[in-house]
Amino acid sequence: MKKGGCIYILTNKNKTTLYVGVTSNLKKRVYEHKNHLYKDSFTARYNIEHLVYYEVFHSIVEAIAREKQIKAGSRKKKETLINAVNPDWNDLYDEISEW
Repeated sequence: MKKGGCIYILTNKNKTTLYVGVTSNLKKRVYEHKNHLYKDSFTARYNIEHLVYYEVFHSIVEAIAREKQIKAGSRKKKETLINAVNPDWNDLYDEISEW
């Protein structure tokens, strides 16, 4: 049985920095970012804790491939992706916290 995966984009309060990640447990991973559980991480240093975009995949392999594709794109492409589903850049954590 294949394990699913998710890609996600986080930003900081001022929306100046974007972080693209991949995980098999989106709810847990975003919680870790929001609570700065890894003090020396990039997201902790830059206070990146607002979930503004995510995609769900049937396998982690698909998710990893999509993460690489998004990371290779420009900031403008990432912003276009976010704006298509979340034009106000609301924090989507509440949406996934009920999973």
